Amino acid sequence: MKTRNWLILLGILLAIPVGWYLISPLFINKAVNEGFPTAQVTEVMEVTSGEVVAEATQAMETAMAEPTKEMVDPMPEAEMTILFQGEFYNLAHDGMGTATIYQLADGSRILRFENFEVLNGPELHVYLATQDPVLDTVGTELEASLDLGKLKGNLGDQNYDIPTDLDLSLYHSVVIWCQPFRVPFNAAPLRVP
Repeated sequence: MKTRNWLILLGILLAIPVGWYLISPLFINKAVNEGFPTAQVTEVMEVTSGEVVAEATQAMETAMAEPTKEMVDPMPEAEMTILFQGEFYNLAHDGMGTATIYQLADGSRILRFENFEVLNGPELHVYLATQDPVLDTVGTELEASLDLGKLKGNLGDQNYDIPTDLDLSLYHSVVIWCQPFRVPFNAAPLRVP
């Protein structure tokens, strides 16, 4: 009888953390609000210290001669191109938002979620998948997919880097994937706008 009680107690002690791991994400939200990434442009100039002093002196003299003149230089805007875009649709759970793949001026590519919302879950990841539409299956693997990393938050705008050498023509959907249960929570088709 004592052994049986110890086994029951041990089972309960193991069930508590496992249950917390599996159920707690359902009522805990993590909000993210990442800004749009910009390509960093760095201009390198070689000048001598005498040139710097001369240029600074000239700029000060010009500013003093015309004190009421406003100097307005427009900020250069980063060039970007939308490669693919789609709206999230429900699979295992409700969700919404837009998934967009951008190519930035420096050639880098990102996947951006905007107005994104999905039910939280354990170990949610962002996948690029070859399927479109993604089937609502439980317990099967997502064939020929690429894991872009752990979902940063189940609410809000967020960015994910895409390898520059990846052939995006092979991928047709973005999937929010629950790794422990192998369940697609939501998906968005990737279409040329």
